[in-house]
Amino acid sequence: MAENIWYVITMMVAELVYHEKRYFADGSFQEIKIWRVPQSKDKPHGLKYSFAYIASGERVVGFDNGEGKGDHRHFRGKEYRYKFQNLDRLWRDFINDIARFKEESQ
Repeated sequence: MAENIWYVITMMVAELVYHEKRYFADGSFQEIKIWRVPQSKDKPHGLKYSFAYIASGERVVGFDNGEGKGDHRHFRGKEYRYKFQNLDRLWRDFINDIARFKEESQ
């Protein structure tokens, strides 16, 4: 229950600072959302983010810091810990994982 309350409180003071959804010719798309939130144990950098690449209706690449999980990465259905450094590095890691996915899918 406490996690649900924390989520509601955080979302009430969250400020969406960036949102982009980009579609590609092959039917895949990427969606990026970044919010400014109060610093917390879960979000020491003061950001909540979700970077997702969807292919064939499935998230095949993703980086996020969902409630209670902290920073983590998704690649081909598996979840891994992720060490957040800054948004520029996060963007590069995301783009590199998409390129890796596409390369491995050929």
